[in-house]
Amino acid sequence: VQLVESGGDLVQTGGSLRLSCAASGFTSDYYAIGWFRQAPGREREGVSCTASSEGSTFYADSVKGRFTISRDNAKNTLYLQMNNLKPENAAVYYCAASERSLSDFECEGFRPHVVDYWGQGTQVTVSS
Repeated sequence: VQLVESGGDLVQTGGSLRLSCAASGFTSDYYAIGWFRQAPGREREGVSCTASSEGSTFYADSVKGRFTISRDNAKNTLYLQMNNLKPENAAVYYCAASERSLSDFECEGFRPHVVDYWGQGTQVTVSS
């Protein structure tokens, strides 16, 4: 399995970015996938998760209403639309997937221990 992110960039406060994650190697669509981020000196935190190919989606409280996760199963691609970006959103964003679907509980509390595969990360920088 391979996850390849793209779309990270430098953007001004209030701006928007769309991250993409191209997934390959899965034998079915029945897997959970989402986004983590890690800022310098901070732990990696879950941002958003889709529990399965047509499952529920969840967001960290800090991004609700501004970020939207979407999944194109035909293209095996995951997206994260980020609007109204703030300096505290700056981080390396990682695409992360589990071999299986996740329960709503697991997806809502998206933690690294449920992740089987990681992308290499894409840098998001937000200037104030």
